[in-house]
Amino acid sequence: MPQVAGLGELSRLEGYRLAGVGVLAAETDDDVRTAWQSLTEDTLVVLLTPRAAAALGNALAEPGVPMTVVLPS
Repeated sequence: MPQVAGLGELSRLEGYRLAGVGVLAAETDDDVRTAWQSLTEDTLVVLLTPRAAAALGNALAEPGVPMTVVLPS
């Protein structure tokens, strides 16, 4: 897994691949939660679409999770 990952709708994240971001396409809330659980320990930063951030909710505040950035709407 890359050190920087993007999680959420593919249409919002596709361009980030050009910068080396590992994109985890997740179109539903369940897909988002499954992809979040698949992140490895070497993932340092996760770019989230607003929808993905909402699906993860309180999981973003748990200790030991990677730093997250929510993309603008």
